Amino acid sequence: MTSILIAGASGLVGRYVLAQALADDRIDRVVAPGRRALAHHPKLVNPVLDMSQLPAQAPWWGVDSVVCTLGTTRANAGSDAAFRAVDLDLQLAIARHTHAHGARRFALTSSMGADPTSRLLYLRTKGELEQELGRLEWQSLTIVRPGPILGQREQARAGEVLTAAALKILAPLLPKRHRGNRAQDIAAALLTAAIDGAPGHHILSPAHIG
Repeated sequence: MTSILIAGASGLVGRYVLAQALADDRIDRVVAPGRRALAHHPKLVNPVLDMSQLPAQAPWWGVDSVVCTLGTTRANAGSDAAFRAVDLDLQLAIARHTHAHGARRFALTSSMGADPTSRLLYLRTKGELEQELGRLEWQSLTIVRPGPILGQREQARAGEVLTAAALKILAPLLPKRHRGNRAQDIAAALLTAAIDGAPGHHILSPAHIG
């Protein structure tokens, strides 16, 4: 049996990770901190808190594995600094807290093209996060880099709606890495890595998801 913390459990991919984790008999405790309460489940621990003020010594940080599906966009965040506060600072803080409390496996939703030297804010920030996570001594670190994420968000992003529609039409003509990945398939890859991740640092490309 294992315990797992899910960061971003109310998001598109995170909702699938949460549902799959709660249904998985190998997992006996699921910790899902966030700004709002989730539906009750006997093995769910759901700390409701201000995510900008994480309590470093909270006992619920003590888990075996972590899945991080947090993320925003520059447009939704409102500024470069606000975007980086979520996509770099918050996720790195969660990683450090869980690592300090004994977590040894970490699985991250990143992005195809993530690169700490990129001129694009989004890809550079994703790459910086990957780089910083790699500096922590995880037993197993898995970076999942999906293509366009296919699924229905609670608050649809206009660009993603248009991208999904175009991909549906063009999919037969595109290389697999550009066809997009279903949110539930990304979630399954993350959860598998969190539970059974092999030792070392691994990167999953779109072609290896689902």
